[in-house]
Amino acid sequence: MRTLVCLLWFALLGADCRAGAAERPALVVVISIDQCRADYMERFRPWFGEGGFRRFLEDGLVFTDCRHRHAQTVTAAGHATIGTGVHAEVHGIIGNEWYDREGLLQTTSVHDPEAALLGVLPARPGKSPRRLAAATVGGELKRRLGDRARVVGVTIKDRAAIMMAGRGADAVYWLERGSFVTSDYYMERLPDWVDRFNSERRVEAVFGSTWDRLLDASVYDRVQGPDDAPGEESRHGLGTTFPRKLDGGEARIGTQFYDAYRLSPHSSALLTAFALDTIAREQLGTSGRTDLLCIGYSQTDYAGHSYGPDSHEIMDSVLRLDRDLAQLFTGLDAAVGVGRYAVAVTADHGVAPLPERSTANRAGEAGRRFDGDALVARASEVLTARFGAPDEGDRWLVRDGSGLRLRASALEARGVDRSQASALVRDAISGDPQLAAVFTAEELTRLDAHETGESLRARVRRGFHPDRSPDVLYVLAPFVVDRQPAGTNHGSPHEYDAHVPLLWFGAGVPRGETVTRRVGVDAIAPTVAALLGVPPPPETVASPLF
Repeated sequence: MRTLVCLLWFALLGADCRAGAAERPALVVVISIDQCRADYMERFRPWFGEGGFRRFLEDGLVFTDCRHRHAQTVTAAGHATIGTGVHAEVHGIIGNEWYDREGLLQTTSVHDPEAALLGVLPARPGKSPRRLAAATVGGELKRRLGDRARVVGVTIKDRAAIMMAGRGADAVYWLERGSFVTSDYYMERLPDWVDRFNSERRVEAVFGSTWDRLLDASVYDRVQGPDDAPGEESRHGLGTTFPRKLDGGEARIGTQFYDAYRLSPHSSALLTAFALDTIAREQLGTSGRTDLLCIGYSQTDYAGHSYGPDSHEIMDSVLRLDRDLAQLFTGLDAAVGVGRYAVAVTADHGVAPLPERSTANRAGEAGRRFDGDALVARASEVLTARFGAPDEGDRWLVRDGSGLRLRASALEARGVDRSQASALVRDAISGDPQLAAVFTAEELTRLDAHETGESLRARVRRGFHPDRSPDVLYVLAPFVVDRQPAGTNHGSPHEYDAHVPLLWFGAGVPRGETVTRRVGVDAIAPTVAALLGVPPPPETVASPLF
């Protein structure tokens, strides 16, 4: 009898394993929509077409309360967390850029002087994930399966795909002045198919064309308010109202045109076409391997910074992206096969409303623009009053992301202890009405690196790295925007910056479910790992979502 039970148990186990293998996708696609707030999914839902966001909202798995659990909600940090399942306290990407310990030189999250760009002439210093200190899901996939898996990233903005795909990626491509490029960190030369794609000059082909709304203007007026709203920013010759001409305000193609192109929905359409070409040329999901593709749509970030979340521009951008996603998924259906791939959609951060609109339209929300120079001046005055003025040509500190970094040269010249100076600065700026909280690096270092709470302190701690973060970190008060003199920004732990969409559909994903419990973006990586059938990145502490 015992032998029979064992045989039955093993038979059931084998059947279960075979069922799991049948459900396991040949390709997982992780899509990040830069600066996409969670509320866009419901606000714009009536105007979504078939096959885009509706695939998730009607037949997928929707998490309605997904949050970034770190305070410093910026692009590089957000994408690093999507890819690794950890925060800057582990992965080390504290921002898009930061100063060195001396407070003299600024570097970016992806800058790599040891690499060179491929696909641009003359060659320029390249980019890579070398500053990323944690393993990604893609890295684990490659470690376990080697050449039996392929990890690829495609994006408009370099740091998006580089951070999601990570160190083990086979290829990462991003857009530079109208061409998709990579660096010799990933490969020795740009593939011929990428050269052919670039040779078609699809970006330059739209020079002088017009970006106008997809729907009648009255729809946008009803949902978003007026097109010409206070606080909007005119960049790259685009103005602040529709229609807008894509020429950079110049008679010939130049830098301003390329910047205008990235801000327009044309860049999302281009990325979709390039992603489909990548799937075909790299044979993703079709060659018997288990593959991972990371896609970073960046246009919504460029448009959102200039016009804000309540603009006609951002509504039109999301609606057009919905059509692009439908095209992408139709292509995946044809190339990989319905039910043979899975997709996750999320965002690296949200965005604050324009201060002028939050003051005018939302009861109890007093928006204002952050005066960072005044903050630096106040902190410098206190240090000078206590220790004397720094040497000529030197200064006490510099602004560094959402913080202040003391200059080593000024401290050494006056024989000042760094922790003492940090405490003075903290006390000097703590009463500033522009700020919600202030912490010194020493305070944060004393906290448990894996503090699990959702307090403001815990969220700042998750985004803090002792070797890279500034000496004093602050959190802006709600609806205070760090952008002058127009436009808006992100980078806080507040609802509008931290609450992002999390949508799933495809092989191995529950169908037609909506989950209202709060989850973290850091749970995406272990969930993708579970879909791929590999262990999560080793530092990850979150559990798979399903």
